[in-house]
Amino acid sequence: MGFLLDTCVVIWYFNGSEKLPTAVVAKLRDPLNDVFVSDASIFEMVIKYSLGKLPLAKPPSRWMDPLIGRHGLTKLPVDTAAIYGLVKLPLLHRDPFDRLLVSQAQCKNLVLVTNYQKIRQYKVKVTWD
Repeated sequence: MGFLLDTCVVIWYFNGSEKLPTAVVAKLRDPLNDVFVSDASIFEMVIKYSLGKLPLAKPPSRWMDPLIGRHGLTKLPVDTAAIYGLVKLPLLHRDPFDRLLVSQAQCKNLVLVTNYQKIRQYKVKVTWD
C-alpha cells in the first residue's frame, strides 16, 4: 500500500513523537508499504522555518534528505497532474499545502496519513489509526 505523509506527520515521524499512533508507525515501518514525503511538505517546512513559524534546530535542507533515505521513504515530486487536480477540489480548506497533498494523494492513489479533520472532508483516502 502507498502512504503520503502530511507535513506534521513527517516531522513527528522523524522525531519519534508520541503524537503518532502506534498503528500508524507500524504501517510506515512495514516494508511492504511505500511511504512518500511530498516536495510540497518540504516546501512548506522551508517557508515556515524561514518565517520563524517552525522552530527547528537546523534548517530542513540540513536534515531532510538524509532522514528520508535513512527511513526508507521516497520523495514525491509535485507534478502538473497534482497541480491541475487542485481545480477539482472544493474550496473546503484554504491551506495550499494541504490542498496539494490531497491532490497528490488522489492522483497517485495514495492514503494520506494525517490527523487533520479538515482534510477528511475531501474525497481522499486517509488513515490515522
